[in-house]
Amino acid sequence: MRRLFLSLLAFALAGCSPVWNDPYPAALRGQNTLYSAFTERPKHLDPVQSYSEDEITFTAQIYEPPLQYHYLKRPYTLIPATAAEMPKSRLFDSTGRQLPDDAEASRVAYSDYVVRIKPGIRYQPHAAFARSADGGYLYHAITPANLENVHDLSGFPKMDTRELTADDYVYEIKRLAHPRLHSPILGLMSEYIVGLSDLAARLQAFEKTLPAAKKEDWLDLRQFPLEGVETLDRYTYRIRIKGKYPQFLYWLTMPFFASLPWEADRFHSQPGMAQRNLTLDWYPIGTGPFMLTENNPNARMVLAKNPNFRGESYPCEGEPEDAAAGRLVDCGKALPFVDKAIFTREKEQIPYWNKFLQGYYDASGISSDGFDQAVQVSGAGDVSLTEGMQAQGIQLLTSVSTSTFYMGFNMLDALLGGNGESARKLRQAISLAIDQEEFISIFQNGRGIAAQGPIPPGIFGYKEGQAGINPEMYRWVEGRAQRTNISAAKRLLAEAGYPDGRDAKSGEPLVINLDTTAAGVGNKSRIDWLAKQFQKIDVQLVVRNTDYNRFQEKILKGAAQLFYFGWNADYPDPENFMFLLYGPQGKVKHQGENAANYANPEYDRLFEEMRAMDNSPARQAVIDKMLVILRHDAPWVWGFHPKDYTLHHAWLANRKPTKVGNNTLKYQRIDPALREKLRGEWNKPIVWPIVLLLLAALAVAYPAWRNYRRFERATARESSSQVGLSTETPGRG
Repeated sequence: MRRLFLSLLAFALAGCSPVWNDPYPAALRGQNTLYSAFTERPKHLDPVQSYSEDEITFTAQIYEPPLQYHYLKRPYTLIPATAAEMPKSRLFDSTGRQLPDDAEASRVAYSDYVVRIKPGIRYQPHAAFARSADGGYLYHAITPANLENVHDLSGFPKMDTRELTADDYVYEIKRLAHPRLHSPILGLMSEYIVGLSDLAARLQAFEKTLPAAKKEDWLDLRQFPLEGVETLDRYTYRIRIKGKYPQFLYWLTMPFFASLPWEADRFHSQPGMAQRNLTLDWYPIGTGPFMLTENNPNARMVLAKNPNFRGESYPCEGEPEDAAAGRLVDCGKALPFVDKAIFTREKEQIPYWNKFLQGYYDASGISSDGFDQAVQVSGAGDVSLTEGMQAQGIQLLTSVSTSTFYMGFNMLDALLGGNGESARKLRQAISLAIDQEEFISIFQNGRGIAAQGPIPPGIFGYKEGQAGINPEMYRWVEGRAQRTNISAAKRLLAEAGYPDGRDAKSGEPLVINLDTTAAGVGNKSRIDWLAKQFQKIDVQLVVRNTDYNRFQEKILKGAAQLFYFGWNADYPDPENFMFLLYGPQGKVKHQGENAANYANPEYDRLFEEMRAMDNSPARQAVIDKMLVILRHDAPWVWGFHPKDYTLHHAWLANRKPTKVGNNTLKYQRIDPALREKLRGEWNKPIVWPIVLLLLAALAVAYPAWRNYRRFERATARESSSQVGLSTETPGRG
């Protein structure tokens, strides 16, 4: 019992020791490490294939395109990354004569962009560069037998590096046409980069000539010239674009146009590598500030500082509010600030949120369930943190995202599609019936604004106020946009041939099918709400749930009738949103990003005119004409542009919202000492309930223990007496 008491005392005193609920190893405490989380596992980390938000969280920190966005300036401003200076386009006519910079697009046959990179930039350490004493590559002749006990890159003990060259950028652009990689931007870039579609055709033809045994061998793209892209010298390359396309510079900020060394492509293409996930999709290689040192997408991803990073300084300029927010304190200091970033996978929002409140994640979004706990909205609509959040020193950042969420009609569908008046009025009736403001209020906690078209705020072409409303759906009343009432939707439905939701000829009820991947309790409430919106005009909604792969297949084949989609800006230009409705981008016919398969000749003509223009009143006038067409044809139910609300702790500095610039990890700074202090205060073990419970158990157990001890002693005395009787010396016979 004495030992039990001492154990209990030790347990109680342990309350003075460090926190017990820390999810990270004790060795990490106090280190200059940023902690974050991700919900969806990244599928592609190869820059030629990666095209989703959950992937660019990692790829943008590792790969370096030639250009990037200024971290603090708004509107978004392009600046060099690895490029020595900003490239300028040179315009030429069909005879090869150079034209002035302000030449009309109709006169421009092609544009040249010459990119010169900074010398001395080096790649992260990687086995692909390792050489033997005689200069040969150590790991470029691997066989499956050599990989028997190799499970990750640590199985190749020797690492090395080399300098970044212009050839590496040219090699990556050629990979867009690689027949085995299926880059999502091949179709789009083939419209612009001279010779890219021809290279894709030649590579596919070459593949067909290979014997079956060679189908998986490395394809050395250095042997295949690309007409529009060539190396001029060790640090300079040129890209030739068809016509005039000012937006091309934005593409040079994206991982698609980052560098990729041929050595890495060859190394990871060897037999047996793919079977062990030893691929570029699993192990990216770059010159950026970080490198991926652990890839376990079901549990955690770890980025560590690249020891070979070229070096970069924190910006000294920004918007007026940046100085007030303390975002210029680190002016001129060397980047990156953190040594490591650990991303833990959280499949559910509640544990993610709770760990943030405990200080184990440095920043977090706000889910609908946690909104009231974090944010309070005044009667005037002003947003602020709750007292509990303020007491913890948590800070709130808000911004309207350069994103759009919409419901698409399949324009190839026999009922909803086409350019006929009946189908158009049916689409407009459905669009009017779905109350976006109500959806934003209920399911987004007010975090969003109803869309008037595809272009979100912050992008050229978007108009505020009365000038920007969709007159097909809204009226301007007392200084604000007001959705047209439901009677207008019913009238449109009747004019479409479906009075009271029934076919005027057959009397059959009108049934609309929505294909979705939504599942679970939270999504069920949204689907129920949507069904009620359709009920307002007496239309039946049938929801067809499916898995993501099957949903994608339906969209690709045009088998869906109605579907939800969203789009985050790749770059801050209206072309990046208007192209989602451009005919030659149709999903079914061209495998493009126009999932609605919308095609309108006049819209397409205006789009081709608009995309070649610089921002100007003339460009705005063309955009206005395009919006009139879209609002009338209604290929989308114009949804909403979300407002981003993010929280971060007091120890995390230099956070600024952005949906366009993704290489933001290098700018963020941590105060590890403050974090450890506050974590300790917020997570002190509460020992007394456990001690009280143990004391109660002890009180119950003590009588039984005392009786047991009495029984033991009594048994011992009786045994001793019996032993005494049996120790008498026996006599001799």
